[in-house]
Amino acid sequence: MATVLVTGGSGFIGAIASCSSWQRGHRVRTTVRNLQREPEVRALLREGGAEPGDQLAFAAPQISSAMPGGPEAVAGCDHVLHVASPFPASVPKHEDELIVPAREGALRVLRAARDAGVKRVVLTSSFAAIGYGHKPQSTPFDETNWTNSRQRRHPPLRQVQDPRRAGGVGFHRPRGQRPRALGGQSGRRPRPGAGRGLLDLDPAVCSA
Repeated sequence: MATVLVTGGSGFIGAIASCSSWQRGHRVRTTVRNLQREPEVRALLREGGAEPGDQLAFAAPQISSAMPGGPEAVAGCDHVLHVASPFPASVPKHEDELIVPAREGALRVLRAARDAGVKRVVLTSSFAAIGYGHKPQSTPFDETNWTNSRQRRHPPLRQVQDPRRAGGVGFHRPRGQRPRALGGQSGRRPRPGAGRGLLDLDPAVCSA
């Protein structure tokens, strides 16, 4: 039985990931910013048909960090699903209020996973990182696609207000800076026998 860490367990995707992991026979550890939310998360999983009992554990982020997923949370886990990321209810004054915490949170998780010998990390990003500034295409987007900041119809960075949802906010920025940042985490070789892999998902729309 493997142990899976799911960051952001109180969120929509995090709750589904926790529920699905447990239903597939794995132990689940999930991070929440406030451990007092455990009853709320368990109730959320119950709605999805999951009663994990003691097969579900909770971890809080490090006091010095605003994002979960530090070494203590990752220790002893076989796999990591990093789905926690800040999503403000209103437009931030500056894009870095959203982008920097998301980037630094991902780097913290990857460093901790590397040091703990985690086998696989699944990281959720955003379609905004890959899907803009291109001609219409019918083929799936993959790791070769990047948001194209050189297209006039798509500036390097812009705010987008989703008319279907009050407060829906997005910042579209090319993915180039992220691979350079994430690539730096591969400079150290893993311990012998500790295989690692990274899968990056870029969802377009998530709704209940």
